Amino acid sequence: MEKSLQLVFKNAVGSTKIITISNPKENLTKAETDEAMQKIVAANVFSTLGGDLIQAVEARVVNRNVQVLA
Repeated sequence: MEKSLQLVFKNAVGSTKIITISNPKENLTKAETDEAMQKIVAANVFSTLGGDLIQAVEARVVNRNVQVLA
């Protein structure tokens, strides 16, 4: 099973933007992800077609099960 962490942000024009991180550490807390997302917004290191990331919306862990058919 593949696991990823999705960090969801709003940009300057109100569009949703997602940063996906593969294989996040186990047992992440909301406090840890909130702090990291606020640091990303404050550092202003990402730019999108709709402008800078201005708001952290949510963090979510996604589990994906891939089965190759033979």
